[in-house]
This record gives sequence, C-alpha cells and structure tokens, in this order.
Amino acid sequence: MEPNKKHVIDSEGYREYLGMAAAVFDWKSWARPEQLMPEGDWHIWFIKAGRGWGKTRTGAEAIRSLQAFGYGRFHLVGRTSADVRDTMIEGESGLLSISPPENRPVWKPSTRKLVWPNGAVATTFSAEEPDSLRGPQCEAYWADELASWKYPDAWDQLQFGARLSGKVRGIVTTTPRPTQLIKTLMQRDDVVVTHGTTFENEANLSPSAVAALKAQYLGTRLGRQELEGHILDNNPGALWKRETLDRSRVAQVPKGVELTRVIVGVDPSTTATGDECGIVTVGCGSDGLIYVLDDSSVQGAPIVWAKRAVSAYLAHDGDEIVYEANQGGEMVAQTLMTVATVPLRRVFASKNKRARAEPISMLYEQGRVRHVGNFYNLEDELCEWEPAQGVSPNRLDALVWAVTWAHHEYRPRTKARVYK
Repeated sequence: MEPNKKHVIDSEGYREYLGMAAAVFDWKSWARPEQLMPEGDWHIWFIKAGRGWGKTRTGAEAIRSLQAFGYGRFHLVGRTSADVRDTMIEGESGLLSISPPENRPVWKPSTRKLVWPNGAVATTFSAEEPDSLRGPQCEAYWADELASWKYPDAWDQLQFGARLSGKVRGIVTTTPRPTQLIKTLMQRDDVVVTHGTTFENEANLSPSAVAALKAQYLGTRLGRQELEGHILDNNPGALWKRETLDRSRVAQVPKGVELTRVIVGVDPSTTATGDECGIVTVGCGSDGLIYVLDDSSVQGAPIVWAKRAVSAYLAHDGDEIVYEANQGGEMVAQTLMTVATVPLRRVFASKNKRARAEPISMLYEQGRVRHVGNFYNLEDELCEWEPAQGVSPNRLDALVWAVTWAHHEYRPRTKARVYK
C-alpha cells in the first residue's frame, strides 16, 4: 500500500523548516542591539521607552536568557494581575510566545506560577497587592510598567525578596513618568538605563498607525513622554506640580482617622459612543485632611460609567455622588438611579474652570490633601492641564467637584468609618 503523499515529509524541506523555526527563537540574530542584555556587573536593567518600542519582548527575552544561564527562581510583577497574565505571560510578546517548544514553560494559573522543563519557576504578583510580595524570595525579577504602579511599597517589598542569588538581576520595563521612584532609579550606580522611542521599532508597527501618532502627538508634551520615552519636567502653566503630588502621597488612610464624609465626584459623558467619564472618590478625614481614595474613571456609554460610579460609592461606603449637570442634566440622574438608589447632588458650573480648580490646587499646596496610592492618569491630567486651554480633563473635573463638596460641607456621620 502506497503511503498518502500528503503525509510524506521531504527531509530537505523539513530541515529548512526546522532552521526557520529555530531562527524565530534566536533573539540575538534579529533583536536591535539596545534590546540585548547589557554586559557588566549591573543590578538592574532599567528600560524606559515609548509605546511600541518592544519593551515586553525585551523583558521576556531577558528572563528567558537568565533562565538559560541557570537562574531558577523569578518574580514577575505587573501593574495588575490581568496585566501580568495578558501581557507578560500570554501576550504575543510574552514568555509563552517567545519560548521555543523544547523549553517552553507551563503556565499554572491556580498557583500563579510558570514552570520550565528544568524546574525553574517564575511566580506572578500584582503591584496592587504589595503585601503578597512579603516573604517570597527570588534570584531575579521582571517589573513591568513600574511607573504606573499604584503603591510604591510594592517595589520595596520586591527588593526585600530579591536575595537568593549570588548576583540578583532585575529587569524593569516601563513607559516613563516623572515619579520619585523612577528619578531615583536613574541616578543609581548599579542601574543600567536604556532609553528608546516608538519610532525605533517602526519596521514592526503599522505604518498607518505610526503616521497617525506622528501627526497627532509628535512635538507635544504627551508625545515626548509616551512616544519618545522622556521624563517630563513640570508644565510651567499648570496649577499642580509633580513635587506637590509626591509630597501628598500616603500608602493608606492613617490608623485611627475617621472619614467623616465620602464623596464620589462624576464628570459625566453624555455621548452614546462613550467618551471618558471622570469618577473620583475622596474622603474628608477627622484630622482635617482630604484623602483621594480612588480614580474609577472609565470610557463607555452612560450605563457603563453609571455602574462604575455606583460601584465606587458602594465600595467606599459613600455619602453621596456629586455630578455636574451642565451637560446631560436629568439624564445623568436617571441613568445613575437605574443602577441603584443612591444619594445624588446635582451641581452646576457657574464659574470658569480656573476659578473652580485654583482653590483645590491651593489645598494641595497647603498640604491639606493626601493621595492614597498613585493615581497616574489623574495626576498626569492635573500636572498637564493649563487653565488657558479652556477645556479641562474629565478626571480633573471629577476631582475638583468631589474635593469641593467634601471640604465645603462637613456633616458628621452617624456611623463612624475608622481605619485601624
């Protein structure tokens, strides 16, 4: 019986196929020079680059190289658990995709571990849960999008656990923001810094997308940060300064402080297609300070942001939701009330945006506002918006309304909310 010709393997063609397959996983043969691990006695390789530069692929390949060099215990830390899974592990440039079949690790979601054939293990962590990093140890780690981590303590706990190897190696990949942690890392002698721009990787990006990004953002402050990978200084025309926000940051509401009033500020989007809706939760502390507790802003149709606003109200045991009624009017209240019956306060913008925002920025300057964690998108808006621009960002507006009413109207609660 003759063999089915469809299943006959041509040996020469198969060898060519194997060679091509091997080349796909030969990172050194086609990576750009700046994507290869630096030589020398460094402790941290810090990669700050624009969107699309290839940070994820570079970070994953660095971990693959360290595993090949004999490192056996890794920590993988991302902004959220979903980011670790979807980007660092299962993404198109993640560890599963870039590993050759013979050395591809097995992902075990129930234990949050990647296990290589030789027994090497990488454990995953979310930067939103710093305490989960207390105790576990590693020889090397990959910290992705460090500039967007909400709690700086997550970085500290990661450092305390990186102590197993004779030579611990850390890989940091991030689009930069001017946080104190990022600035400090760049000044350390044991840190090698690699800087890159989106346009260095144009060959692997959509030409139309690159052209659109250049047309819209090239030459702007946002473009310098997100595309060119630069750490920006303060915008001289903005009401808020980075240093002020850094000084206002705390890890949690202090023990024993009662939040006497909690307000969810909403700057609604009224379009059916769903522009971004600002949703910011703040609390008035018994110590006389205002605590920014959460930024739940979301893009979506009215029912989407209404559900998010009500969720924030319930999660933080709120007193009321304050919303701007200049746009949307009764539609805003009706949409919120379809989700749940909650106390609402309708406010109208009778003053211009500068007049509303300046008193709030002064509270920050006076040290009367605290940010419980990092709220990078909100803080970027605060530090980039200039009153002369006219239109103000959604998160900023939501914050201004929430702080205004939390600070303006003090009403003792019948049920104390004390942090222990």
